[in-house]
Amino acid sequence: MIDSNRFSSSKSTAEVWFTSANKMALLKICIFSLALTVGITTTLAQQAKYRGQFRIGAGHPPSQRHFPPRDRDPVGEAAVVPKRKQEAAEYEPTEECPEANGFYPDSKQCDKYYACLDGVPTERLCADGMVFNDYTPIEEKCDLPYNIDCTKRSKLQEPQSSQHCPRKNGYFGHEKPGICDKFYFCVDGKFNMITCPQGLVFNPKTGICTWPDEVGVTGCKSEDIFEFTCPKVNESIAVTHPRYADPDDCQFFYVCVNGDLPRRNGCKLGQVFDEDSKNCDWARKVPDCADWYKDRLTDAELDELENPKPKSTTTKRPPRVRGPSRRKPKPKVEEEEEA
Repeated sequence: MIDSNRFSSSKSTAEVWFTSANKMALLKICIFSLALTVGITTTLAQQAKYRGQFRIGAGHPPSQRHFPPRDRDPVGEAAVVPKRKQEAAEYEPTEECPEANGFYPDSKQCDKYYACLDGVPTERLCADGMVFNDYTPIEEKCDLPYNIDCTKRSKLQEPQSSQHCPRKNGYFGHEKPGICDKFYFCVDGKFNMITCPQGLVFNPKTGICTWPDEVGVTGCKSEDIFEFTCPKVNESIAVTHPRYADPDDCQFFYVCVNGDLPRRNGCKLGQVFDEDSKNCDWARKVPDCADWYKDRLTDAELDELENPKPKSTTTKRPPRVRGPSRRKPKPKVEEEEEA
C-alpha cells in the first residue's frame, strides 16, 4: 500500500522548490533588464554629448567616429577667414606699414626696413654693405646695392670698415690709383683680392669686370689702360668695328668699336693675329710672328696644339681583379673504383 502521508510530504517539498526557482529566475531577468536599460541610457547620453563634435567627410570619415574629439575645428576656423579678410580690408596704412603684414623699406635709408605684423612695425637693418630688396613684401631679403635702385632713399648706416673693405660686405676697387684690374670681395669684413681677365677692368658701378670704355673712372679709361688710339677711318669702315694688331704682342689685337673705342682681345694659345686676314691663325703661318712662342713652347707642343690627337670614343674598362671567393668549396665526390 502507498503511504499517503509520505506522498503528501514529497508533493509539498516539490512545490516549495519550484516556487523558489521561479523567484530566482524572475530576479535574474529583472537585474538583466535593469542593466540593459542603464547601458542604453548611458550610450544615448554620450552620443548627445559628442553629437556636435563628430563630422562626416574627408576630415572625419565614418570609420573614425570612435576617435576622441579634436582640439582644432577646421570647419570653425574656415568660417573665420572671411572675418579676417574683412579686418584686413579695414586696416589703415601707415608710413612704415602700408599693409598690416609684410616687409617694407624705409623711405629714406636704403639698408633699413620694417617687419610688419598686424600693423605693428619692427625696425630692422641689413648687414653693412647690403641694402634691402623691396621687390616683394612677402620676402625678407637683403641684396648687393648693384641690384637695387636706391636713388630715392640714398641714406645708409655708418660704415664698418676694415683692411681693404670700406664696408663689411661688397665689392670694392683697389685703393691705389691706376690699378684697375684688381678689386676686393669682402664678406663680414674679410677680403679676397680678385684679378679681372686680360683687357678688362673693375667697374665700381656694377661690381663686375667690364671694358675700360664702360667704366669712366679716371686712370682706368681705354686710353689709360691700352695706350692705343684707334686710327681715324671713314664711317663705312667704322661701322664694321675694324681690327688692328697689338704692336707689342702678336697674340693680341684691338677691336675699335664704332671706329674709336679700343677693346683688347686675344687669340688662343699657339695662335697669333694675322694683320692681313684680320683673324687669328697658327704662328707658323704668319711670317712676322712665326717665332713668337719660341721661348714659351717647343715645336712638338705647338704641333700638338695645331693637330690635337683625336679623343677615343670608347673607353676601355680596367681589368677586373677578382679576390678570393667567399663561397664554400663544393665537396669533391670521389669516383668509386670499378672492381
